[in-house]
Amino acid sequence: MLAAAEHLTLGAHGALVTYSRKVFIPLTRLCRDVCHYCTFATSPRAVGKAYLTRDEVLAIARAGVAAGCREALFTLGDAPEARHAAARTALDAMGHETTLTYLREMAAAVLEETGLLPHLNPGLMTDADYAALRPAAASMGLMLETISPRLSQRGGPHFGSPDKVPARRLETIAAAGRARVPFTTGLLIGIGETRDERIQALTEIRDLHARYGHIQEVIVQNFKAKPGTRMAAFPEPSLEEHLWTIAAARLILGGAMTIQAPPNLQPDALSKLLAAGVNDWGGVSPVTPDHVNPEAPWPHLEALAAATAATGRVLVERLAIGPAFAREPSRWLDPGLVRPVLRAVDARGLPVTEAWRAGGTIDPPAVPGGGATRTSATIDAIIDRASAGHRLDVPDIVALFSADGPDVLRVARAADRLRAEVSGDAVTYVINRNINYTNICLYRCTFCAFSKGGTKDLRGPAYKLDMSEIGRRAAEAGDRGATEVCLQGGIHPDYDGHTYHQVLAAVRAAAPDIHIHAFSPLEVTHGATTLGLSLADYLASLKDSGLSTLPGTAAEILDPEVRAVICPDKVSAVEWLDVMRAAHQAGLRSTATIMFGHVDTYTHWARHLLLIRDLQEETGGFTEFVPLPFVHMEAPMWRKGRSRSGPSFREALLMHAVARLVLHGRIDNIQASWVKLGPVGARLALGAGVNDLGGVLMDESITRAAGGRNGQLFGVEQMHELARSAGRPARQRTTLYGVVPAAHLEPAGVFAS
Repeated sequence: MLAAAEHLTLGAHGALVTYSRKVFIPLTRLCRDVCHYCTFATSPRAVGKAYLTRDEVLAIARAGVAAGCREALFTLGDAPEARHAAARTALDAMGHETTLTYLREMAAAVLEETGLLPHLNPGLMTDADYAALRPAAASMGLMLETISPRLSQRGGPHFGSPDKVPARRLETIAAAGRARVPFTTGLLIGIGETRDERIQALTEIRDLHARYGHIQEVIVQNFKAKPGTRMAAFPEPSLEEHLWTIAAARLILGGAMTIQAPPNLQPDALSKLLAAGVNDWGGVSPVTPDHVNPEAPWPHLEALAAATAATGRVLVERLAIGPAFAREPSRWLDPGLVRPVLRAVDARGLPVTEAWRAGGTIDPPAVPGGGATRTSATIDAIIDRASAGHRLDVPDIVALFSADGPDVLRVARAADRLRAEVSGDAVTYVINRNINYTNICLYRCTFCAFSKGGTKDLRGPAYKLDMSEIGRRAAEAGDRGATEVCLQGGIHPDYDGHTYHQVLAAVRAAAPDIHIHAFSPLEVTHGATTLGLSLADYLASLKDSGLSTLPGTAAEILDPEVRAVICPDKVSAVEWLDVMRAAHQAGLRSTATIMFGHVDTYTHWARHLLLIRDLQEETGGFTEFVPLPFVHMEAPMWRKGRSRSGPSFREALLMHAVARLVLHGRIDNIQASWVKLGPVGARLALGAGVNDLGGVLMDESITRAAGGRNGQLFGVEQMHELARSAGRPARQRTTLYGVVPAAHLEPAGVFAS
């Protein structure tokens, strides 16, 4: 059982073990139940007052924020006003009819004033209760504990506890499913139930989840005898019983389910719990004790991480809402909670814990190294296939993107070995100038902050350069040593296919020898369509007019699921590939890009990479692959709460490394965007398969429009210094990765910003 359970766990969750960094808010310790093992519920005389005040609740929450917590777990007794006059009196004084209405007010206050995501454990609830509480909570929970009604009979641990009747608890869990509430439940083992009854309880949970899909986590908690309770002398379940039940839970509930065992209740057996099927440690608080088990202190997070790592696993944070549910927040959350959850997570649905963001000025964290995980052998096998030039499949690529802990460096180093083998040690760059001739665009891509509708908006007014100004900028670039101009713009309503010929003529007249890298596939499609020409004929005419190469922008994510959200009226993935195929067949080479970290998943990234690889195998026309991390700050969809806040740095680094592996033998050059990654991020990418830093990009404006802060120019001297910091030489190149004649090489300092 243990071996099968561990196999299922690793297959579904890899090496990751999650936990939630939280504070516990014991809103009330009064309860109408009298469970014979509980020390949380107490009497009005012992507790002093019925409820925490608003100020006390917020003080705990703010202490949690200061300690880096993300969740506020509200613990409370079940309907204490039904038993205790003190609770009824306190609620009346606060203007509340029930404990649940006060809970809603406090949860909403914590959410609004601190940003912590509330998780509520209020006991039995109805459909109406869930509807009232859902806007103030990311998730809720209720332990089923047992399926055995005999434990509620006289002499049983639940005698005198009306809320512990199994049928009532099952109905509460079902109501949560109807309300689409991400829900935590579980078993309390060792209170007198049999193994058969545990299996029956687990199958009830399984069936409810099959019906509603709402169970985000199942806890298998071992009974602990507590002094001062009626069960103080009751024997605790053995570790073997605990492990058997965890394994049974994994086998019954399947690999995808998250299964938790509280680490503070089996502190000397953490490795055995993981081997039995556990993949989550639950809530661990650096601020507050476990109010339900105060005799069992939380393990220090560093110690918990070390103990987890010793088993070949990686400890990572999660939110109050589990990662599978956080990936679909619009389905599982009240609309008011979608924005904070989306903005907090990566493509896995796990929180981004670093301050680095693409386009920002905060340096990324160091890449962890050393050691191996339980998934390292699988990753090594995938790397070996990629290094031999074999085409990986989507699950292989997703596994690489899912690497965490020491496996990130494992993938990065493998990619860098291929880089050294294929591209050598030189870090290349091109001296170029960006000319974005208009930011007025007919399209309304939801990620784009560059496009304007003709009025002042966000980062400056709308504009359209005339042909003389385009020519002047090209001539100035040539005079300053640029070998390339990169020209792209919005789809202006006045533009047609002739416009792009006029742009080429203006540049050629002003700078006859400069390389013209111009026109996204969207612009090419627009130009061909407005003139009624085929792609082949129009591209041939552009080439005759002086076009040298095409930028591979407008690709975003080459998947219809994503494009339907971020750019529904733009060229489709098929149309983008058709333009590139036609360009390559016309003798025009191009770059290839991906813009990632918004509403996409690792599966989408994998599909994108394989489409690029397959087209390259067909045409050989791509010169380089350029990952472009989504810069979120001014993006319309982010401002409206409809996207993530860009990728984590782990994801950004892996995109460069995985691209090197997937495209090995097809595309030799992997470029890092200093504009998106920042200098430190770009240096780290140079150790993850990157051999090129792109261009100095005089007048970069698209990333700046999105909120990027890394400047308009990265000079030659900076390029060389960045390469030196990575232990590598820098070399100026042509657009097509040729050698720049010595007479045209620019000395360091010419383009210093």
